[in-house]
Amino acid sequence: MVINGKDGFMAALTSQDVAKNFEDGMKFVDRKDYTKAAESLKKAAEHGHVEAQFYLAGMYADGQGVKKDYQLAMHWYRKVADQGFAEAQFNLGVMYYKGQGVTQDYEQALHWYNKAVEKGDALAQYTLGLMYEKGQGVTQDYKQAVSWYGKAAEQGIAQAQYKLGVMYEEGNGVVQDDEQAVSWYGKAAEQGVVHAQFKLGFMYDNGIGVPQDTQQAIFWWNKAAEQGDVEAQNNLGVMYDMGLGVPRDYIEAHKWFNIAGAGGKWFKVAGEWVNNIAGMGDDEDIGSGLGIVESFMTPAEIAEAQRRASEWMKKHKK
Repeated sequence: MVINGKDGFMAALTSQDVAKNFEDGMKFVDRKDYTKAAESLKKAAEHGHVEAQFYLAGMYADGQGVKKDYQLAMHWYRKVADQGFAEAQFNLGVMYYKGQGVTQDYEQALHWYNKAVEKGDALAQYTLGLMYEKGQGVTQDYKQAVSWYGKAAEQGIAQAQYKLGVMYEEGNGVVQDDEQAVSWYGKAAEQGVVHAQFKLGFMYDNGIGVPQDTQQAIFWWNKAAEQGDVEAQNNLGVMYDMGLGVPRDYIEAHKWFNIAGAGGKWFKVAGEWVNNIAGMGDDEDIGSGLGIVESFMTPAEIAEAQRRASEWMKKHKK
């Protein structure tokens, strides 16, 4: 194979040379030497090495080892996509969807997503579901959204499992079915989708689609809270504050209210809408959750709660 060199002469490489450039590039990637990786991969890519073209496109898209350049990323993704590779077709769809390196174009995004789903690409299936749910580039169609979410969910795409749970819970595109919602939330929650973890906790706490189980609610809210979900953090504060499913513990309640920055909010726990302290008045009469809990605590307990919150926030600082 030959290419034109920078000075106009013809540079020839054997297939072994091209393969060596690709292998060297991937070794540099493993070493996180992205500049050298890009140099080696570009040599292979310019001689038609499809995998090198694909990885080089990603480096231009992410600005790894080269200056970020969406147009060059599109150039290389298109070369691979035109050869029928689903991952490149999907990535090209994403760039049209987001308007990266090109004017945003939902029709072109759909074109490339459809090519990718023809080969069973799960992420393309999920993204088509999003577009049908939102009516982006197509007429909004919840049934089509559910169909594509279902295909992606069956292939293990966690966000598709979560979205399918939402569709069943809300009855969009399917007959409303809380048990199915819980089932799909559970699959997504097991894969770490924070919104699914919160939803699953809510369903268990209120006995929706499953027998009411406060322990399971707390378990899943803990999972979501650890990932920074403010509602889950607030709900844990309420549970410790009121002694629901756990021994009443003002220190832990204070910690979670502090972490969440909760202030006089209402939550649905054990099937009832309650404020931070049961029996308080309307919203305008409620002070900060922290302030209310502090009225039941000693200075030493408050200091301990603050220490725990500070320790948690340092540990989870992004």
